[in-house]
Amino acid sequence: MNTTQPNTTLYINNLNDKVNKEELQHQLFALFTTYGKIIDVVAQKGPKMRGQAFLVFGDLAGATAAMRACEGMVFYDKPMRIHYAKSKSYATLRREDPSFVPPSAAVVHNPGVAEKRARDEDMNLDERASKKEKADDDDGEEMEIDDDEEGAQSKQGVPPAASLPSARLLCTNLPQEVTDDVLSVLFQQYQGFQSAHVVPAPQPNADGQQVKMAQVLFDSPELSSVAKEALNGFTLKKGWVMSVTYV
Repeated sequence: MNTTQPNTTLYINNLNDKVNKEELQHQLFALFTTYGKIIDVVAQKGPKMRGQAFLVFGDLAGATAAMRACEGMVFYDKPMRIHYAKSKSYATLRREDPSFVPPSAAVVHNPGVAEKRARDEDMNLDERASKKEKADDDDGEEMEIDDDEEGAQSKQGVPPAASLPSARLLCTNLPQEVTDDVLSVLFQQYQGFQSAHVVPAPQPNADGQQVKMAQVLFDSPELSSVAKEALNGFTLKKGWVMSVTYV
């Protein structure tokens, strides 16, 4: 049982320490942003911080909802362990008191962990994500998808929707941060889930933004229908509502 006082910052451990730090931050943001506004995601490379992260929410309700919903959820093949953090983050303290100035060698979240990110503490993850996407564009690379695969998938187009229930679902209007693992976390809570495969969509959305789409496979049409009814119209993050249809 979590005996720590309620906090807008969550401490997550038992994460897969083989995952790249930047990817881990993006995927945690994509998963947890459905429960409330996220101010920051903290993950560090040091040996003492491997497999751990901190999520700073804008309010306690969002942090609590996320903790209750995702505790024990399998994320990159490992069940997450989620607790309230023992202390408030610098980002939260600054929101509560604009005059707050962090000490030069302050401790954040865990005793013995030095704070090395004071200059960008208040930068929200949306801004970081946009910078990361721009850097990816400059490098000519797409996250987790090589150029040949992206080109091949884009040429396939969007599969036609089926009028009758099917074991295969099509998810559209997915933001760039979404990967197979993130979508699997959402759908695996429903019985009969087999797999999720995310690819770039062949066309941008109505706002001209690049989007992704995915096919999700279940054991039977009956089981997929339960997931479709629950997740069609699900808000992945602010402004991004997922559409789920049969294919």
